[in-house]
Amino acid sequence: MRVWFNKTFSTIRGVFENLRQAVPTDEVTLICTHVHETATAFLAADEAYLEPDLKGDAYLEWALGFCAKHQIDLFWPGKEAMLFSQQHALFAAQGVRVLSVADHDTLSLLHNKADFYNRLPAEIAQVMDFIAVNNREEFDQAVSTLAAKHPKLCVKPSVSVYGLGFRILDTERDSIKQLLKGVEYQIPLAELRQGMQNTAEFDTLLVMEHLSGHEWSVDCAGREGKLLAAVQRKKSLTAGHGQLIDNDSDIAAMVERLTAHYCLNGIFNIQFKEGSNGPRLLEINPRPSGGFGMACLSGANLAHIALQGIRGGQMSPPVIHYGRRVNEVNRPVIIPEPD
Repeated sequence: MRVWFNKTFSTIRGVFENLRQAVPTDEVTLICTHVHETATAFLAADEAYLEPDLKGDAYLEWALGFCAKHQIDLFWPGKEAMLFSQQHALFAAQGVRVLSVADHDTLSLLHNKADFYNRLPAEIAQVMDFIAVNNREEFDQAVSTLAAKHPKLCVKPSVSVYGLGFRILDTERDSIKQLLKGVEYQIPLAELRQGMQNTAEFDTLLVMEHLSGHEWSVDCAGREGKLLAAVQRKKSLTAGHGQLIDNDSDIAAMVERLTAHYCLNGIFNIQFKEGSNGPRLLEINPRPSGGFGMACLSGANLAHIALQGIRGGQMSPPVIHYGRRVNEVNRPVIIPEPD
């Protein structure tokens, strides 16, 4: 079986390494493409090729040609995942199966947190208290409303990855004090309001209650809405103390309901954080997480489980070692010079 992973986040290397642990090379060939010849994912792939820096229909046409040229059986897209989620039939006509974590409408929904939170049924999962705003007047009203109920607030763009743009609203210090104290992920409320004077309307910003408790990152393998395995990584509140393989029952139930509700497939990640009323859903990432490799140290090879699910194979539930503490260390590597 020849499996192609196109350009995606560097975390795909963890998927390659875990697949290689479980599946011999003569059974599955892992093929990787990227626009950069120094991509570290190339180091873990069986075959590596450069791909053109294209988008949209031009990239779709190239991908179809790549599948034909390299006899691809399964295409596992990262780049343009939403585009390919609508084109399964085109690839199927060439004998290629496309793995999409969800359908196009769901992937679009997960991309925009304001829409996602608003449309999420409360019986599936609970989210934090929030208000979406697009101008200073709405922002001031949201802060006033939420501050009456919560001791600390935060903001985040509705469309964002890897926590970019997340800030806790600081009502006590200005930016120079934050800078001198080395304060991260906070922004002075007064200075943020001042900056809004120069922008009449801005892209949707979420004003939210700040959840100050533990955070869980749950790495999952699923098959068309059926949860095959999930590993909860509970992050320490103290830096450097690693993460705990956990088994919180409320989170486990929400993960199973979310997987079924959105008919999730393949490898995906769901994040939660604890507030005064318990764990709250932060987001669903339709891709392997940055900590995917740590999750697989639990005893569950999620990459192999996902691949077995795709192939329709029978599998026994993995033995997950709850209570195991895991962490990552940087490993130096030599990147081969391009030909």
